[in-house]
Amino acid sequence: MSELPDQGHFALFALPVRFRLDEAALGAAWRALQAQFHPDRAAHLSAVEQRRALQWATRINEAYNVLREPLARAAHLLELNGAPVDLERNVGADAEFLAQQMQWREALEDARSDANALAALAREIEDAAREQQDALARACDDQQDYAAAAQWLRRLHFTERIRAEIARFSSHRMTNGTAANC
Repeated sequence: MSELPDQGHFALFALPVRFRLDEAALGAAWRALQAQFHPDRAAHLSAVEQRRALQWATRINEAYNVLREPLARAAHLLELNGAPVDLERNVGADAEFLAQQMQWREALEDARSDANALAALAREIEDAAREQQDALARACDDQQDYAAAAQWLRRLHFTERIRAEIARFSSHRMTNGTAANC
């Protein structure tokens, strides 16, 4: 392999271009490519070949990291299918989901002093994330409706952000003992 493939990360690992991914196959393909292109294997070669091996190892690791993380994988898949999504700047959402976001934010504020309420909110967010990921998979893989998939990805991106915020707050509470110390 002398040139980097231009068919996306899926082609690099010989995986089908779809959101639902066989994680074991991804891991096995990553390990095989790392074994083949690891820079240590090129230590005895010319500087040009060593640099090429490093470029391949970097490319392989970047591709692996994108495909193993659902949000990044979805964004890559949408880009490959002509529907790129800039999750940090393109936050368009429907009114129903905007109302849901506000409700979750208010619930998080209210739960700051109530561990049981925080745990219940965490479960609700986890369920929502699972449902959104399933809907995203259906839109991508079953329907090839990338506009709908982009909307589901935006929802999932927000949901993952609030889930991480809840986890940080829960961790902070555990570290400090009480909400009063936060």
